[in-house]
Parts: sequence; structure tokens; C-alpha cells
Amino acid sequence: MDQHKQATIMLGLLLLVGCFTPLPRLAGAPSLPPTGKGEANPAPEPLGPTLRLDYGRGESPGDPIAEFMYFVPLISLEPVSIVKSPGNTQRARMVSARRSFTARSFLVACEFEFVGEGNQQNVFDHTEKVRRHERELKDGGTLEHQLGAINVEGAGSVRIEVAGTMTNRVPTVTEVRLRFNGRGQTSPVTIDLHDIRYFDGSFRLHNESVARVNTLIFRRKSGPSKMGITVASVKRKDASDNFLHNLLGGLKGTAVNLFIQPITVERAGNDAMLNFGLALALEAPAFTFPRAKNLKAGG
Repeated sequence: MDQHKQATIMLGLLLLVGCFTPLPRLAGAPSLPPTGKGEANPAPEPLGPTLRLDYGRGESPGDPIAEFMYFVPLISLEPVSIVKSPGNTQRARMVSARRSFTARSFLVACEFEFVGEGNQQNVFDHTEKVRRHERELKDGGTLEHQLGAINVEGAGSVRIEVAGTMTNRVPTVTEVRLRFNGRGQTSPVTIDLHDIRYFDGSFRLHNESVARVNTLIFRRKSGPSKMGITVASVKRKDASDNFLHNLLGGLKGTAVNLFIQPITVERAGNDAMLNFGLALALEAPAFTFPRAKNLKAGG
């Protein structure tokens, strides 16, 4: 496709999705009339953070890492708290973007980098789940493989891949992949896993482990929304950071990837990630997340 034709198509697509970044009202332009005489305008829905999408143009300051990872409380089925280390300077910024469009499909690859120091956690609250399963836990049962937290430690490189279809020049995103091991670097993203049991008069965590996440995958499909995941390694939380434990953790991660199943997520979060992918495909200057209903107050 020649450059002129591609530019014309992209301009038309951007006009189609102008909702990604509302246009400001020009000075002196008349306001729209009210919807009805004496009728109050409905309060706007609260929104989440807005990400800058600079596509590697100039030196962008990027966005705080917690805002880039805001999709976590959006996809969570349980309440989530956001915790940052004191003096955290972590930020995420886009450094490049490549797009390939045909008459029937498109593929976008955007490179982001995590810079700065510190760590950021999304901590999951299992209180309600434990309450629902209280009787079986007290009878000796176990809640296995519970997700305790998703963590981002230090810097790293992230590649976001967006795939989709074209119908009458209208794009539809079918898959968004977040690769946290971009450019061959070690992923800075880990998840804390544990079992929950009732022992000696209280609910306790057992079999605590840490999995280093390589990829998260969001897809457009019928039925319950599910997120795919692949890991680089799985280690006990108390394992040492040495060659042997890292080797064994990598081997365990390879085995886990053969059997790990996609996990159920909130549809609103899955839809938000597909819309984020569309914003990247259409080179929108910014993207605003919807408000995460499971984000705990103060989080």
C-alpha cells in the first residue's frame, strides 16, 4: 500500500475513533442546548488515568507505572490496593511503534520502557472469598493457587502487540499481547501465589511462590472473558537468588506453561485492553482507562 493511500485510511480511522481523546470546545463556540427544558445533565461517568501515547516522538516523561498498570484492578474479580515504594520514580513511556495494515488485517507493535527506581504492587484482597469458603476451610479444605499480588520491580522493556481484522476499512482488535520480556530483557513483572488454609484458629498462607511473568494476552471472544498468561520461572518465595534456584525455577516455569489455563477476568477490563489496543493501532495521542470499580479507596 503506498504511503499516500495509507495516510488517507489512517486519517479516516482516526476520525472514527475521536472518542479516545475528546476535542476541546473552541473559544467562542456556542454550547449545545440542554436535552430538555429544566432537565439536568446526567453526571459523567468517573474515569481512570490517561496515558500519553507519544510514539517515540521527542523526549516524553511518560506516565507513572501505576497508571500504566491500571488494567490490573480493571481485570480483577476481587478488591485491589495499589502500593508503591517510598520515593518511587518508576515511569512507563513509549519509544517506538510500527504498524502494518492490509485490506483484511492489521498488526501493531509498540515498544515501551519502564524507567526509574522502586517497586509497585497491586495487592488482592481475599477477605470476601475466604468468607464465602469459611466452612469448607474450617473443615480442612484449601483455596489453592490464589493470586496475592502483581509486582513491578525496577526498570524493563515491554512490547505491546495488537492484532486485528479490517472490514470495510474499519478495524476490530482481536488480540492484545503484553510482552514484559521485550528486547530479550528479564521481565520486571512477578506475581505472588499462595494457598489459603485454616490452621490453629486462623486463616494462613501456605506454599507461597513467585512467578515471573513474560506475557499477558487479552482476546475478543464470546463467553466469559479470560486472560492468557505465560511465565519465565516459578520459585518458592523463600528461595535464594542463585544459579541453582534460578535454573530450577526456569525449568518449572517451562513446565507450567504447558498446562496453565487462561484465567477469568472482568469483562470491563478485557474490553478496556482491547480498546487500548485500538488506540495504539490508530495512533491516538492518548488513552483514558475507565474507572476500576474494584480499586479500593485510597488505592
